[in-house]
Amino acid sequence: MTSKNKSSDISTPDFVQEFKHKLNEPLHQNTKQKERHTKRGKLLVHDRINMLVDAQTPFIELSALAAYNQYKNSFPSAGIITGIGVIQGRESMIIANDATTKGGTYVKETIKKHLRAQEIAEQNNLACVYLVDSGGIFLPEQANVFPDKDDFGRIFYNQARLSAKGIPQISIVMGSCTAGGAYIPAMSDETIIVKNQGTIFLGGPPLVKAATGEEVTAEELGGGKLHTSESGVADHLADDDHHAIEICRTIFKSLPVPKKETHVKEEARPTLYAPHDIYKEIPVAGSHQKDVRGLIKHLTDQGEFNEFKPDYGATLVTGFACINGFTVGILANNGILFSESAQKGAHFIQLCNNRKLPMVFLQNITGFMVGKEYEKKGIAKDGAKMVNALANTKVPFFTIMIGGSYGAGNYAMGGRAFGPRLLFTWPNSSISVMGPQQAADVLSTVKKDQAKATGSSISDEELQAMRKQTIEEFEKEASPYYATSRIWDDGIIDPADTRTILSLALSVAQNKSNESSSYGIFRM
Repeated sequence: MTSKNKSSDISTPDFVQEFKHKLNEPLHQNTKQKERHTKRGKLLVHDRINMLVDAQTPFIELSALAAYNQYKNSFPSAGIITGIGVIQGRESMIIANDATTKGGTYVKETIKKHLRAQEIAEQNNLACVYLVDSGGIFLPEQANVFPDKDDFGRIFYNQARLSAKGIPQISIVMGSCTAGGAYIPAMSDETIIVKNQGTIFLGGPPLVKAATGEEVTAEELGGGKLHTSESGVADHLADDDHHAIEICRTIFKSLPVPKKETHVKEEARPTLYAPHDIYKEIPVAGSHQKDVRGLIKHLTDQGEFNEFKPDYGATLVTGFACINGFTVGILANNGILFSESAQKGAHFIQLCNNRKLPMVFLQNITGFMVGKEYEKKGIAKDGAKMVNALANTKVPFFTIMIGGSYGAGNYAMGGRAFGPRLLFTWPNSSISVMGPQQAADVLSTVKKDQAKATGSSISDEELQAMRKQTIEEFEKEASPYYATSRIWDDGIIDPADTRTILSLALSVAQNKSNESSSYGIFRM
């Protein structure tokens, strides 16, 4: 995916440099724990992944900044690395505990990240590899991670469902595997355990002693030799991490390879631009709306874009293009959504489903238009058509938040609630129910109306203080780092990597065949 044209001298924006700095922070944390880890002869989590995946193939890491600025930053990347890599030519999901982070234990974001990885595996028919090195639930947070529907137990529920769908799951036990976590290898198709290093047990030695009075070592209770020769919980005994990974790669040689979807694929052609040229197309909040067609040209093969309804509903740009040979439908915001643009969006989504074409949403939206005139024209029912069409979509679609993401526009443009296969954000993006300034204006009006209704009064100083506090809170919570920390997306990406990531995502989606779409009632 190289460019025929030389890159112009475009500097990297400050917000991209800031993002890269934040991205590197987890790699330099937990230094003492990492030294202790490697002295035991164990590989660090990223080294394990690098050995597992095929040489010179990309690894798409998901939610690298999960739990950022939470827990006093003591859980970098939420203590778990997840991502899509290629093993023996097969695209696979890798879920790897980082034992140098609180012993690989799980907080809320760890579980959410683990579950999201399993969801992506199910949606795209990806084999799963679990690199297990975890102490289980982080006990001080047990009330937030244990009892609810999408808490720790959902991991094992998902494993059973993945297995029933014929999706292979391989576990490599490279350290502790305790309590409920013992079900991860026990529910896998094949399990590898490293001798004198990996352990699997429902209750560790301290719990056994407390419950029964029995004194036993971790190795005696759940070591590799026990589980490969007596209990049958594990299938392969490895000498060390290197050997365990070698066994896993050998297992992958026998796994069935999914039949790829072959529809609407052309010969891949390069884009007209160097990757970093995209920086000049990044929307800037509060400035004049840039024509999103310029950005689209940076993502598509040869910059070609066959636009659909260019003169109708012009604030939503729709059309067909190829990204690295994959034919897709693109929906991109070029302003606020009006009735016409919503109807156009619903029409285009139906076309893509009918033609079984994946979709790419480029989201930079302040929302749907409001006001008496627009309500009278039926903006609510027109927006509902687009939302209805998207909710019943069966083709894979992917969302990139390139700017603002506000209100119901978030939903209609492929927001998290509507199930995109993958959703990434740019480091300049923001997400909120409305913009900070608009929120302050709305709350000020409500406050004044409340005071008037009760016969009381509110001073200008009080209103200004409330406005300031509202703006500060909304700006903080609209930050892409606040969002990615809570795994509202699948990660922040460098805009220059967008085409590459979309190309890989489109390839991954081909591992599962498309279903036929059907629609409910559209209020006409």
